[in-house]
Amino acid sequence: MVDAAPISPVASDAPPLDAAPSLAVVEAPIHWTAERERLTLEYRKRHNDPKATDLAIAPRVIVLHYTGGGSAKATRGYFDNVRIEASRPALAKGGAVNVSAHYLVDRDGTIYRLQDESRFARHCIGLNHIAIGVENVGDTKRWPLTDAQVAANVALVRDLARRFSITHLLGHHEVMSFRDHAYFVEREPGYQNDKPDPGAAFMARVRAELADLKLSGI
Repeated sequence: MVDAAPISPVASDAPPLDAAPSLAVVEAPIHWTAERERLTLEYRKRHNDPKATDLAIAPRVIVLHYTGGGSAKATRGYFDNVRIEASRPALAKGGAVNVSAHYLVDRDGTIYRLQDESRFARHCIGLNHIAIGVENVGDTKRWPLTDAQVAANVALVRDLARRFSITHLLGHHEVMSFRDHAYFVEREPGYQNDKPDPGAAFMARVRAELADLKLSGI
């Protein structure tokens, strides 16, 4: 069951969101510390750019995900963890910093902004240096993604495409098929995964509503 208690909006250290008036976004920034910044930069240097000195990115891609769970509150709380847990050895092998995303979309369509879209976040192998990550609460079985989430993702992608030079919209499950593209950068060839989220059906519905933007896929 989805948590009844909403995520409490808090003051953000990110720049104010320049959103379209029709797009309602709740600011709910994840916990950010000097340790998290250091570990994230270590991850970026290891997997993307050994000469990187900061976490600034110029987004060109939006990657849609699902959380695999039914609670926005639990996901938001999990992202507050600075380090990846030892029980996820495949991820821990790739770096110590925890995964995160830029946005989280609840099952009722509420959009939470978790961090600045221009800050590097660990959410998608090979594209973190250029991609905005959008998590959707749910999966394909116990918590199928909702009509409200389709509508929210469409509105959010439109707004992000308005504010950034976005060229591609991908589902997380499509990223490994994107490895031959110039955008994809992974310095450790064996570091890859096979993700099912958010699924072809969800992506087809979102893309159908965004056809006028002519965003590329795989």
